[in-house]
Amino acid sequence: MEVWKEAINLVKKLYTITDKFPPSGNFGLTKQIREAVVSRPANIAAEQGRNSAKGFREFLAVSLDSLAELETQLKIAKEIKCLTHEDLNPWGDALDRIRKMIKSRSQGIK
Repeated sequence: MEVWKEAINLVKKLYTITDKFPPSGNFGLTKQIREAVVSRPANIAAEQGRNSAKGFREFLAVSLDSLAELETQLKIAKEIKCLTHEDLNPWGDALDRIRKMIKSRSQGIK
């Protein structure tokens, strides 16, 4: 599934970005970002196999919420100067693509 592939690519980008975080004081934010980004492709794979359209639709709604959470965590990282604007460029387009794919997928479920 294309959205799963995009989510995997986002994991790789954000692991690279969070490797640049200073070691002291930012473990919690690094951990939250990594957990949030890794859970997307894992949950997409798990939910894809379910037969319930209603359950999958609800999962997709939760996925959109999780993307908003991740976006907020990255903005916080920028505000506390763990990331620069240049660091954030690669994930912005990826988040938008994933969001659009999830919304499109959600509309196709009956």
